[in-house]
Amino acid sequence: MKRHLISAADLTHDDALLILDTAEEMARVANRPIKKLPTLRGRTVVNLFFEDSTRTRISFEAAAKRLSADVINFSAKGSSVSKGESLKDTALTLEAMGADAVVIRHHASGAPHRLATSGWIKGSVVNAGDGTHEHPTQALLDAFTMRRHLAGAPDGGPTYHQGPGDGTGRDLAGRRITIVGDVLHSRVARSNVHLLGTLGAHVTLVAPPTLLPIGVESWPCEVSYDLDSVLAKSDAVMMLRVQSERMNAAFFPTEREYARRYGLDAARMAVLPEHAIVMHPGPMNRGMEITAEVADSGRCTAVEQVGNGVSVRMAVLYLLLGGNEPAITTENRTEETK
Repeated sequence: MKRHLISAADLTHDDALLILDTAEEMARVANRPIKKLPTLRGRTVVNLFFEDSTRTRISFEAAAKRLSADVINFSAKGSSVSKGESLKDTALTLEAMGADAVVIRHHASGAPHRLATSGWIKGSVVNAGDGTHEHPTQALLDAFTMRRHLAGAPDGGPTYHQGPGDGTGRDLAGRRITIVGDVLHSRVARSNVHLLGTLGAHVTLVAPPTLLPIGVESWPCEVSYDLDSVLAKSDAVMMLRVQSERMNAAFFPTEREYARRYGLDAARMAVLPEHAIVMHPGPMNRGMEITAEVADSGRCTAVEQVGNGVSVRMAVLYLLLGGNEPAITTENRTEETK
């Protein structure tokens, strides 16, 4: 593993499989009575969040604690940042306190890369979302979820009705993934396009022309403006939230019009192949990009994705900070079976 995780584009096929396979090992810990490993005992992980977050912050905190690391949660609100402190001075403060890893979410695209390459801190940097740029661990947990449903079924084929299986050692070669919605402002979409392509999947972006970024034709994916035309051949459909807080113009006529053209309802879900799953990185705008009926259906993996996120982030922290020995030793396995 590299020293930092800044972009999904930095991961090779082998890197991605190593993380996903390690996450499968970590997922087994969640089924044990005591959900902890001593792997990162004595290490300090700082969650440095300059933007609001629920799932990602709590997920990283749970991951670090399950690996026995010491966790420091930093929120820009109520800190010296609100008094004008720069990212550099904040980083130098964390370095002085002995941070081994910094998990950073920032409203400015490129902030994690700056932190990783500046020399301000010696520890590892993990990008937990920077502006509209990337969110690599979200893409990893999405791929982990897809792999369990689409590549990890017991008979080796897509079997939604049998539930998720163990995807160890498999990629997503030949699977068709459709990502729908506000691609322009979505760091999740960017990371998923890179990672899913690396894992061999065929990705199609579906959005109004106004919600697609300039230069999207150079991305390793296809683009469509018609959701109905791609549903029947999709193995997974990922619905993206419309990020109104990042919009400073009218990107579509009305919310009702957007939902009619690009929202996933029960009728559209019925067109999907039987094995296909519906995904959402959260938080959801129910009634806009996804109806409550679809969100609460057995085919929607949104809650499962949250659980898988802890396993994937445990794997990332372990590989960046530990990584030289198996995550779960023979001793651990013996205890697990007792």
